[in-house]
Amino acid sequence: MTEGQQAVVRTVIVGGTTGIGLATAELLLTRGHQVVVAGRNQERLAAAVKQLRESRGAGAEGADAEGAVTGLVVDARDEESLRGFFAEVGPFDHLVVTVTARGGVTPFDRMTADEVRRHSEGKLLPHLLTVREALGTLSPTGSVTLVGAVSSQLSSPGLVVLAPANAAVETAARVLAAELAPRRVNAIAPGVIETDWWEWAPEGAAAATASTTPLGRAGRADEVAHAIAFVVENTYTTGVVLPVDGGARLGTVNAAS
Repeated sequence: MTEGQQAVVRTVIVGGTTGIGLATAELLLTRGHQVVVAGRNQERLAAAVKQLRESRGAGAEGADAEGAVTGLVVDARDEESLRGFFAEVGPFDHLVVTVTARGGVTPFDRMTADEVRRHSEGKLLPHLLTVREALGTLSPTGSVTLVGAVSSQLSSPGLVVLAPANAAVETAARVLAAELAPRRVNAIAPGVIETDWWEWAPEGAAAATASTTPLGRAGRADEVAHAIAFVVENTYTTGVVLPVDGGARLGTVNAAS
């Protein structure tokens, strides 16, 4: 690196092919990050990389865009897959994990053991495994950002599976902020956000749920991305859980995310 040049900042986004993860990749690209987006589905990954390269303004085949955006397949629930992924990524500065299972709004009397396992394996497990496998190549002065959800702070009926899964992720962020220091670890707690996470629910469920919040609307993925960018780039913020929920945590919201 010559005098006057800025160091390249590399950020890995696991779960970066849709929704909040993809919006975060788009925003960080505008801030000069090199971004590695990762997900399990090759087709969605290819579409995400194409979108990110085109939004950068160089076109899908542009050399500048290709250098700024990389897409890799990984299964964040599988240790071997993660190990190979981070070996291929090499040294990097920041990790963002947005992996989550769909659904999970279940009355307690209809809860099943399989559903509890599915949400643990679809949320907490991939977050913890991803961070652990990243440590060998994550900068010692870098950061980790996990994504929980505002359900962790609610007591609405139906959240008995979803709320503990998200609370576990957010608690893990606080514990890891102490254990992995001086690396910084934070979590974001989104509310009802307009993403494909809601595809499992009846049409209009997201809007109806969001209408009961103080702001009266669902959030956008880019609004959550701005919060993620803050904790990634603010070098004196660690161990926080930052809500981006339209005020949902201030009252009772039915079937929140």
